[in-house]
Amino acid sequence: MKKTLVSALTTALVVGAASTTFAAANPFSDVPADHWAYDAVSQLAADGVIEGYGDTTFRGNQNITRYEMAQMIAKAMAKSDVSAADKALIDKLAAEFSDELNNLGVRVSNLERNADNVKWNGQARYRYWSQRYENEKGSKDKKNTDQLNFRLEPSAEVNKNWHVKARIDAFMDPSKDETSDLTVKRVWAQGDYKNFQVKLGKMPFFSTETAGMLFDDQFSGAQVTFGNQLKLTAEAGRWNLNSANKQSAINKTAAVKDDDAANYQGVALNGTAGKLYGGAAYRHFESDIFNHVNEIANSYKGYKANTDEANIWSVGAGYKFDKNWNLYGAYAKNEKAEDFSTAHNIQLNYKGAQKANKGSWGAYTAYRYMGGNVAFAPTYETFLSAGVNNVKGWEFGTEYVPFTNVTAAAYYFNGKQLENDRDAELLFGRVNFWF
Repeated sequence: MKKTLVSALTTALVVGAASTTFAAANPFSDVPADHWAYDAVSQLAADGVIEGYGDTTFRGNQNITRYEMAQMIAKAMAKSDVSAADKALIDKLAAEFSDELNNLGVRVSNLERNADNVKWNGQARYRYWSQRYENEKGSKDKKNTDQLNFRLEPSAEVNKNWHVKARIDAFMDPSKDETSDLTVKRVWAQGDYKNFQVKLGKMPFFSTETAGMLFDDQFSGAQVTFGNQLKLTAEAGRWNLNSANKQSAINKTAAVKDDDAANYQGVALNGTAGKLYGGAAYRHFESDIFNHVNEIANSYKGYKANTDEANIWSVGAGYKFDKNWNLYGAYAKNEKAEDFSTAHNIQLNYKGAQKANKGSWGAYTAYRYMGGNVAFAPTYETFLSAGVNNVKGWEFGTEYVPFTNVTAAAYYFNGKQLENDRDAELLFGRVNFWF
């Protein structure tokens, strides 16, 4: 009878509900009724050292096993503000349940990993574009644009090899005080193995060999990558033409034929060898929209007649002189286009802003030739606003970290429009808050 009362009292103290009793049930079903652990746990519970599960309760009328006892002991062992007497009881209990605690070490780490298997990163950013274009009268057309963007990037662990990743965006036009709904821009499953990676879903679409000169967008399909220092990537799926319609020379045809997406296949080889790095790629697109580029007015001849394809090959290479200086160049050509079919870029970087390192900064200078029928969706933010593509000229930029996880950047482009050789000028600014 005494043992039953002690058991009930112990349980009540642990859960903090004195009205709950368990009649004649033995809460330590794997422990003999006269085991000294009863008195030890009763004392630790009274001192507020021993707790229940993660929510500090026992689950209904579920009995407490040796393994569950070890869970409580493990939590007690992690506490530093206990009395000498309680510490002695904990050490004694730990010796008694050492086997369970050894097993618990593995199982607890798994529980902690699973409890933290969804990680969130993101950013809030403000961007500003100020464009100046010389028109046929010799004067300059002006256009100023600004934008607020909120982005979330969750990553959920499925197992040790597989993750599910996503990107969620919302945009706002401050001049109109209008905000778009949160949109899932990307969601894909990613499997990482030794020298092998597979992605399935709507995933990042980035032309690594050109450092993003051609594409920084997303496509739906599958991608596999083999290798370590030398990596072979093959991918196939569908690419939404919204970026191409708005950001390249083919946006002139959107009113004629606005296809939703293009069939896409691509293969790329990228690698590093000491301070040298680079790669090459071939990409094939098929869509009705390319058939209508020839209907563009003015000086655009666009694509070769009777073709609904874009066949793009590209190469790029760079050299890291030291920790501060880095030179990179790239070239690409669309074999199916007649006009504005090539793009090339050479860029010299000095240092680099690291968002976690307050006070770090970087600068660059570049010459860019951005043919609008090949550089469909470039990563350069000076070319992200509609109508900016299809130009050539010099660009200068700098980025600075005034506070930890806060970056500020300013870029300036000055050049010519490829269509008519008239002036083109753009000033860009950006502030990012990373979390």
